[in-house]
Amino acid sequence: MSSVEILGEKLAGVGLSDGDDPYRGNINGESEKNTVWRHGLPPSYTQVNTLFQSTRTKVWPKGSLEETVQNLVKTWEMELSHKTQIQDFKTIDPHNFSLCVNGRPGLSGKETLEVGSYNVLMQTSLPEELQYYKASKETFESSHEIFRTAFPGGFAWEVVEVYTGPPVVNFKFRHWGVMEGPFKGHAPTGETVQFTGIAIAKVDEKLRMKEVEVYYDPAELCGGLLRGQFDQNYGEYKTGIEGCPFFA
Repeated sequence: MSSVEILGEKLAGVGLSDGDDPYRGNINGESEKNTVWRHGLPPSYTQVNTLFQSTRTKVWPKGSLEETVQNLVKTWEMELSHKTQIQDFKTIDPHNFSLCVNGRPGLSGKETLEVGSYNVLMQTSLPEELQYYKASKETFESSHEIFRTAFPGGFAWEVVEVYTGPPVVNFKFRHWGVMEGPFKGHAPTGETVQFTGIAIAKVDEKLRMKEVEVYYDPAELCGGLLRGQFDQNYGEYKTGIEGCPFFA
């Protein structure tokens, strides 16, 4: 049996190939019967999947290492955005996990769940008066609403390249969406906003992530978000409950 086939079996073993979603598992099924969902019911990713399928740059072979890594991270993002109890997570070791972005101190699984993926991503060491997004002032809910408003069609995520396989997985990713709504007072541009980054993930024998390090250039993201004319009177409109995270 090849290493990719072994990975596929492990992937199925942690519930990522249960057919709930083309790219995500751990949404329905017997293992989720006691899961507490943030919005009261399992999420649907139909909208962001449409964006992903129509504008992705890579189509990975089924069962490949690249597809395995991509689906694993997408499922982790789903859990982070929609599950409220860390013990319901199956993509990470809930008691032995840390997430570090751009070299800042790592956060545990529980801390990441409390803060929210967007706030973890957008943290900065700049003085507060220079911060265009103040992560410390935003809640989990408000941060997701800000990005859902800016990207009502979804904020998609893909693996661009995988450099090494388990137990230390190094990969490059791309994150993108069409800015059809305002962002913190900046007018929508109707343009694609995107950024790329590198991640290093240490996984255990069950393919659960134990440590994740993410590196990206915030200027690449904020340059697109702040391009529209600023007007503090721009209103924010509500969208659906599709999750989309830092990882989508």
